Amino acid sequence: MSNTKPIKSALISVFHKDGLEPIVKELHNNEVSIYSTGGTEKFIKELGIPVIPVEEVTSYPSILGGRVKTLHPKVFGGILNRQDHEGDIKELQEYDIPQIDLVIVDLYPFEKTVASGASEQDIIEKIDIGGISLIRAAAKNFKDTFILSSMDQYEDFLNLYKANNGATTVADRKKFAAKAFHISSHYDTAIFHYFNDEEVVYKASESTSKTLRYGENPHQKGYFFGDLDAMFDKLHGKELSYNNLLDVDAAVNLMNEFTGENPTFAILKHNNACGFAQRSTIHQAYIDALAGDPVSAFGGILISNSKIDKPTAEEIHKLFCEVVIAPSYDEDALEILKGKKNRIILIQKEVNLPEQTVRTALNGLLVQDKDNKTDLLEDLTYATNNNPSEEELEDLLFASKICKHTKSNTIVLAKNKQLCASGTGQTSRVDALRQAIEKANSFGFDLQGAVMASDAFFPFPDCVEIADKAGIKSVIQPGGSIKDQLSIDYCNENNLSMVMTGIRHFKH
Repeated sequence: MSNTKPIKSALISVFHKDGLEPIVKELHNNEVSIYSTGGTEKFIKELGIPVIPVEEVTSYPSILGGRVKTLHPKVFGGILNRQDHEGDIKELQEYDIPQIDLVIVDLYPFEKTVASGASEQDIIEKIDIGGISLIRAAAKNFKDTFILSSMDQYEDFLNLYKANNGATTVADRKKFAAKAFHISSHYDTAIFHYFNDEEVVYKASESTSKTLRYGENPHQKGYFFGDLDAMFDKLHGKELSYNNLLDVDAAVNLMNEFTGENPTFAILKHNNACGFAQRSTIHQAYIDALAGDPVSAFGGILISNSKIDKPTAEEIHKLFCEVVIAPSYDEDALEILKGKKNRIILIQKEVNLPEQTVRTALNGLLVQDKDNKTDLLEDLTYATNNNPSEEELEDLLFASKICKHTKSNTIVLAKNKQLCASGTGQTSRVDALRQAIEKANSFGFDLQGAVMASDAFFPFPDCVEIADKAGIKSVIQPGGSIKDQLSIDYCNENNLSMVMTGIRHFKH
């Protein structure tokens, strides 16, 4: 039997009618018999094109308020029969079942209905039964039947249908069958997640994807699965790379800690903040963030929690940076920033981020709840005789937020709501502290009166002793070590203040 076969009959039953008209007209021009139901049947009739109601084939009306329309052997027999199978052909003739070569069907908008906040009854009614069954049947029988399962496929189908003079190849039918099974599996995954509140299982399906130039390195392939357009308006620049996306993700999560606060600016490199400051103006916040590490800032990711104005843009433009992110830009600021052809300029939209993090591990996946706990004033336990001043408390919480979003082991040093330095990704907390102190000193920071934040407890008093000798006067840490008292005793003996949060913030 030839791999190429003409389309002589089609079943069309869709929820969305957009883009359907050109296909219906082209089928009609090729003398294709069209079967349909309900609103789609009415739509085709209004085009002046003959259409056969499915009820005439099945001898059954649409019943149960439209819940059952196409679920009938005469419909599914026409779709699932094997045209090279003698027994199937005889049964089609015996039971007067019409052959169906093309199925055009889509699904009720279940996800959109859930997202709209509709009632449970409305959501349940948007669980498609007939549509999903037709999609699976036609896709299964791709050797003989062509399935169009989304209006997004109409243009591609119409092009190949015309190019092949009203016929399709088995390769095309198989390709569109794969698309159909993708749609059906995604749909079922969404329904499962709506119902499930007990089973500990991992099911994920993302319909939107983007092929990246490469992965972390040029010899690795890379892809992004998700809807970046829902997250950002891209105003200028080249395409985001794999590494850009990792840094942008880190930047967004960090800056979310400062939503609604005074103008705040961050500069990130390799997922860690190398510059960070909060000031009365975004211009000064950027100047002081850059001062934190002007060397690492080269090629970095910049993010602001406030509109970027012209003075800030003029300063940013002096720096080579990969990406700039802000909630908005003044027009004259935008024109300045667009002065670098490849600089990526993004407007961040308000969108809900995932509540879980997922990563591969060994031959499986590690899934955990996202660390959404922000250390607040009311969470603090005052561990030492000397309590922090009001200004120190503000700096401690400021440093703690940055620390939470820095690779472990980490120590963050801050003063007057400016990141002085951080030690990142070290194998010991002492090394992280020494790295931070050396870096702060190299950029001319005076650590007298600065504060220190740690992502985990101090097993020994060595860190507070080193910090004290560097000029740090107040410390925030989770606590929880069996030797906490040793660090507390050192602080009391040397007039340091220490608060404990009770919450560890490892980040690996």
